[in-house]
Amino acid sequence: MVVLLAVSGASMARGTYMEPEAFVREAFGGRMPPSRVVWITDAMRAEIVRILDHSFQQGRVRYWKEGARSVWVLEETGKEEPITSGIIVQGGKIDLIKVLVYRESRGEEVRYPRFTDQFRNAGMTSKHDLDRPIDGISGATLSVQALTKLARLALYLDKNDKERK
Repeated sequence: MVVLLAVSGASMARGTYMEPEAFVREAFGGRMPPSRVVWITDAMRAEIVRILDHSFQQGRVRYWKEGARSVWVLEETGKEEPITSGIIVQGGKIDLIKVLVYRESRGEEVRYPRFTDQFRNAGMTSKHDLDRPIDGISGATLSVQALTKLARLALYLDKNDKERK
């Protein structure tokens, strides 16, 4: 019986908490602005590789923007599976980060506001790090690192948005 509860608890970590399209609509008050694309240059790719600490093969990243508000739906692997997150950047700072789809067997605590609220108003340093430390969660270290990387990536991509001018 204990084994069944342990297996059942592990499978509960996985889930779709919000569809990406619903996140984008919510970020823009129910509207879905047209998507835009950031084309990844060689110089950008080198910095993205530094941020993510692994290769990055995409040639472009899709996002949505209205005024100074941009919305990014990005994925990064936690321990073994991708974590899909929605990130709102407002005026060069994180306004909101939300786990949309969590596929790992444990570590889902990163989806709760008590963790994600740490990112609110976080900006980026000149070295493309977050301008504040993010507290970890015991047992969810790789998921914490994945969300931190995604926050940095969203801020970096927003900063390099050539269409915003």
